[in-house]
Amino acid sequence: PDLPLHAELRANPELQGLPLVITSGPGSRAEILALSREASCQGVRTGQTLPQARAVCPGIEVRVASPVLEKAAREAMLDVALSLAPRAELAERSSGLFLSEGAVYIDASGTQALHDNESTFASVLHARAERTGIRGVVALASSRSIARLVARHLAHSALHASSPPHSVEEIAPTRILSPKAELAFLAPLPVDLLDPDDRTAQALTRFGIHCIRDLLRLPRRDLAARLGPALLQLVARACGEENEAPLAEPRITSLEEAIDLEAAIESLEPLSFVLRGLISRLTERLTLRSLGCVELRPTLQLENGGQESRRIGVASPCQDERVLLRLLRLAFESKPPTAAIDRVTLVCEGVPLRREQLDLFLPRGPSANELDQTLAELSAICGAERVGCPEVVDDHRPDAFSLKPFPRKSSRPANRAEANRPT
Repeated sequence: PDLPLHAELRANPELQGLPLVITSGPGSRAEILALSREASCQGVRTGQTLPQARAVCPGIEVRVASPVLEKAAREAMLDVALSLAPRAELAERSSGLFLSEGAVYIDASGTQALHDNESTFASVLHARAERTGIRGVVALASSRSIARLVARHLAHSALHASSPPHSVEEIAPTRILSPKAELAFLAPLPVDLLDPDDRTAQALTRFGIHCIRDLLRLPRRDLAARLGPALLQLVARACGEENEAPLAEPRITSLEEAIDLEAAIESLEPLSFVLRGLISRLTERLTLRSLGCVELRPTLQLENGGQESRRIGVASPCQDERVLLRLLRLAFESKPPTAAIDRVTLVCEGVPLRREQLDLFLPRGPSANELDQTLAELSAICGAERVGCPEVVDDHRPDAFSLKPFPRKSSRPANRAEANRPT
């Protein structure tokens, strides 16, 4: 829940601890979509307008909900899920009461092979999500629909705790349900958790149906005849009987981060500060997916309406934030933007990191990724024709030699005696 809030805090961690509200727009009539624990403690509530919120808390920090930040936060949730399971996918966006929530489905089957139990799996999932700046709830059940209902109930309970006021920002509950206990747990929950449309919700209220237990007691055929076939989908959702296709294994390895700037920037120094934040979040997601960056594609949205795109190659798959930031700085120093910048988008193309088997009888050599990066930087400084491994040539001059490409792998000796032979 409160994905717009966590998306903003993820991009601007300096707002942590402040009374922060996320509004639906810049005007005074815009409603508050999400708020921090500090703003909630001072009496601000979701659904209020900005003047109403300022009346109870004059010092609140206001940010407009950013679609680009929310998109990046949703994709970061998917990266967290894929770091623990091979199959995961983002849930469809909800509407109405649950417009500001973000959900991801994870295939948790077989988790005992890596974790002792499902509780440990949920704890690891919480920890990795918090590392990316996202704190929420985790629910494990036999179907996606029931798991999402349970997660909504946990979030609702955390947000409306009686004393003292809490938010999901500080509470990270977990619920694990066995198939036999699901219906008993869902029975007293309100039907609003099923996210019915306005017409169906009003009809259920007229019939006096307020909880899932009341809905399941009534005959389905008569309900469908009176309220329409849309009600059958709600019943199937409450029973976990919805048709759910198996989760697919994602093949996309392009990661994207973007940010809308509050004020246009014209110099390279503030641009480097913005790029540092984008690179930091990208490298965190690369680490979760065990990927290395091989290409960076920054796109600048200019104040005059124009757009500039760059394509920066990386010598070898890299997760080093300093190296990637240095490549971006060099690219923009050699060709600065032509106008002030309003938005920065950074796309990173990732590939699986290269794994190499170490030799048992030789000392450990440099990492293949670090070696490739060093050779690429030396070639850029000295020239590609002046970097390599020297070899003796068949020539009458005693000091004659030539350069051959530096070997990426040391040749493995045939036996231990050869490995210990001095050179």
